[in-house]
Order: sequence, then structure tokens, then C-alpha cells
Amino acid sequence: MRELLILLLACLSVTHVGARTWRYRSGAGASLQTVINGTAAGDTVLVEGTVSEGSIRVDRPLVLLGGADAVIDGGGEDDALLITADHVTVKGFTIRGSRRSNLDDMSGIKVNECRGVVIEDNFLDKCFFAIYLSGVKDARVQGNTVLGEPGEEDHMANGIHLWKCSKATIRNNRIEHHRDGIYFEFVTDSHITGNTSLHNLRYGLHFMFSHRDAYEDNHFEDNGAGVAVMFSKEIAMRRNRFLANRGASAYGLLLKEINDGEIIGNTFQDNTTGIMIDGCNRINVRDNEFRLNGWALRLFANAIDCDFRGNTFAGNTFDVSTNGSLIPNTMNGNYWDRYAGYDLDRDGHGDVPHRPLGFFTLLVEMQPYAMVFSRSLFVSLLDRAERLIPSLTPESMKDDRPLMRPPVRKNRAVAVANKRLFPHSAFVIFHSSFFIPAGMGLNEKWRTSEHSVVLVHPCIFPLGGRYQDHG
Repeated sequence: MRELLILLLACLSVTHVGARTWRYRSGAGASLQTVINGTAAGDTVLVEGTVSEGSIRVDRPLVLLGGADAVIDGGGEDDALLITADHVTVKGFTIRGSRRSNLDDMSGIKVNECRGVVIEDNFLDKCFFAIYLSGVKDARVQGNTVLGEPGEEDHMANGIHLWKCSKATIRNNRIEHHRDGIYFEFVTDSHITGNTSLHNLRYGLHFMFSHRDAYEDNHFEDNGAGVAVMFSKEIAMRRNRFLANRGASAYGLLLKEINDGEIIGNTFQDNTTGIMIDGCNRINVRDNEFRLNGWALRLFANAIDCDFRGNTFAGNTFDVSTNGSLIPNTMNGNYWDRYAGYDLDRDGHGDVPHRPLGFFTLLVEMQPYAMVFSRSLFVSLLDRAERLIPSLTPESMKDDRPLMRPPVRKNRAVAVANKRLFPHSAFVIFHSSFFIPAGMGLNEKWRTSEHSVVLVHPCIFPLGGRYQDHG
């Protein structure tokens, strides 16, 4: 028995074993590319050490396993790792050194025209495109850490990029400091679950022309323009967190020309705009939380048959804004912290409708510079009068059955408490050369309170905190 065990250990120590597992150690003989070229379909290659051979190409079904110190360094030549075969698994590597090129889409890991590929538990370090899938079916990208390098937009690319793919699973990845964290174009029947995308230059998630996709339990925070969903249909977004996406053109979630979607159980907190809905049809917005945003909801007049129910609006500067007078959508059974009605029959719903759209909200939509008057008594009186005797706000923009208390939800997205960059209910107004956040770093002459505005020409937008109108 002892002799048999010694013989087995000796077999495992050679380069090629009977179980078709290959052990490769950098600098110990043949190159990794030579080892891969000598494998058969279904073999496993265990890699140790740093591989600096330029671009590595995999053209047959293989399992590439990285040891504790396994690194593939492309040396800035082309793609660090290029996969062109079905059923390839890449797991446990640090991958770096892809060439930077806007013409050729160079990547840390590029997968072309195949199916059944698994990319799992890798660290993509400062690659141009980190993971790039083109024409791929049934791929799984899971548990990877993708770290880019901050810079100018022209010199950055996307973290996880899918083009013309189907039935992909993107799960539990962390993406930081890329142009777009996750990018989909012409991607169908896919699931994006449990990912964290933050500090990206443009979008945490950006997808277009991608149908029947589901996005669940993801975390998007502090991205330059938030999340954009465009020109798609049959989209489901459930239990995601959209946090601290701030800027004149930043949104927690931008929906543009989406047909037949559902936005359920998400948290929108501390964004310049929670959701912007433009040209969408039949969107079910239900059981979401909108807290401490500048605008919680910007609903354009070209959106049709959107339904808003069971949502919580609390602590926002503006709860709802629109750019038209005819709003063919419904709002019923939402909680509004500004609602001043009563519930005599004790059914949990207010007995009088709530009108979340005020006169001043409409004015700011048409004339953004009017924001400088937001805390004035005159504006407060105008809004109060408009709510008592509506004449300018759309008649259809009302909640006939507002909730008296915030709904209690199970399995909803919960925003992680963190220190807010702008701690007070304030506005930030940008100048071409500097900006001043109200309540931060100001001397006594300029010190602000919780309800203050710093006026610096020319661009103005709110960062959260409620606009003072209780009419």
C-alpha cells in the first residue's frame, strides 16, 4: 500500500499526468502557450508563478487554474488572454498588461464567438477592457474583482463588456474605476446578480438594445452618471441599490425608451435624480424607496402607462417632476412624507388625494436658474396655493390613495449606511473653476445651516434633502 501511494505521488509530480492535468511553473521549461498547444480537449492546466509571454491564446476546451501566485501579464502587446473555444474555464488568476487601444478593444480576458465559458475568481488589474465577451452564449462571469485606473474617458474602457451575447450570468463581481462598470449591447436573456459597481467614470451599468434581462441585488454607488438602461424591452430590475450618483447629468437610474419593464424593491438614495423615465411604456414601478435625493422621480410626458404603487418618498428635495401637462400614468398607494391629509376611516390610506408635483417644481423644470429662490417664503406660498387650487400642475399627477405610513417590506434592497459627502440639506452650484458644497469647509462668513443655499454661477442642482414645502 505504501509503495502504491509513493507511485501515485510520483505520477502527480510529472508534467503530464494520466488524469490529463498539466502542472506549469513559470520559468521551469516550456512556455505556457506551448503547454496549452499540447493539451487535448477537456484537460486541466494548473499554473503557478508569473507568466510574461505576451498574449496567451486558448483555442480548445480547457480548464486553466491559477495557483496562489498565478499571474498572466500581457506585457502591453495585445489581449492578455484570448479565448476562442467552447467550454473554457479560467479561474484564480491575476491578469494584467493588456494593450490600450480604442480601435482594437484590447482586453485582459477576451472571449470571441463561443459558448459555455466560465471566468471565475480572477483579479483584473488595470487592464483596458477587463473582461470582453463578443458573440458568446451561456457564459458565466462570477466572483471577479475588476480594478481599473482612473483617467480621461478617451483612455479608459469598460470593466465587464458584453456584445451580441445571450444567456449570460454576471454574478458577484466587483468593478471599480473603469469607464462603464458593466456594459451590455445586444445582450438577451441574461442575469446580472449581486455585483458591486462603483467609482466608475461614466456609468455603473450601461446597456442598450438588450431584451429580457434581469438585474437583481446589485449595488451601484458613486458613478459619474449612475445607471443607464436604453432602447430595450422586458427588463426586470429588483432589489438593487442606487446610491450617491451625483452631477448635473447623473441619475440613480435613467430609463430611456424601455417597453414592458418592472422596477421593484430597489433603493434610490442620495442621488441627484433617483429615476428619470423618458419615452417608456408600461413600466411597473413598485415597492421602491426614494430617500434623500435631489429629484426622486423625473417623469417625462412621453412616458405612457407607467404604474407607481407602494413606493416610499422621503427626504427628497423634489418628489416628482415632469415636463408636460398630460401625464398618462397612474400613481396610487405610495407613501409621501409631505402628505398633510388625514385618515378618518383608519384604512391606512389618506382620505384626500396627494399632489406631489408643486408649482415651483414645474418652474425649475422650465427655468433651472429659478432654483436660487427655492427656500423663499414667496415660493412656499405659491406652492401651497397651487396645491389648494390646482391650475398649472397636471390633474392626473396625483395619488388618490396615499399611504399614511411607509410600507414594511421584506427582501428589499437596503442602502448601507455611510458617511454622506454632503451632510446637510443643501445645494451645490458649480463654477467653471471651483465648487462649494453648502455646509462644508466654509469660514464663518459663509457658514451655512441645514436650510441654506450657496450661490455660485453658473450650474445649479440639488444633492438631496427635502425642499421645504409642507402644503
